[in-house]
Amino acid sequence: MHNNRKNTAIAGLSMGGGQTLNIIISDLDKYGYIGVFSSGIFGITGNGMFGQNTGPSWEEQHKEVLDNAKLKKEIKYFWFATGKDDFLVETSRATVEMLKRHGFNVIYDETDGAHTWINWREYLYHFAQQLFK
Repeated sequence: MHNNRKNTAIAGLSMGGGQTLNIIISDLDKYGYIGVFSSGIFGITGNGMFGQNTGPSWEEQHKEVLDNAKLKKEIKYFWFATGKDDFLVETSRATVEMLKRHGFNVIYDETDGAHTWINWREYLYHFAQQLFK
């Protein structure tokens, strides 16, 4: 199957946002639009919330892909959104900053609210309007 990146999107919320990041990092050349809602790389802040990781960090494991300019070139929209009162807000912030350090053009919107459906509904509405333009 021929990949048409400009017509391919992926998004996830909460744990699904973390899964979205894990999926795209292996196939970054397949996605033109990426959305991560109320999430990020679990454990990136080192708070141990999801257990202690004694091995290399997610960033270290994926450094080659993260630093590959060619893979990032055709990402049309990479968007994160998290509420200011969300328990994962620090995870989102740290993930966005890590991606930016590696040259990704990530847009981050921090909204009012917490880890709730009302926010995710707004995030999906916003993200869907950006697709396939």
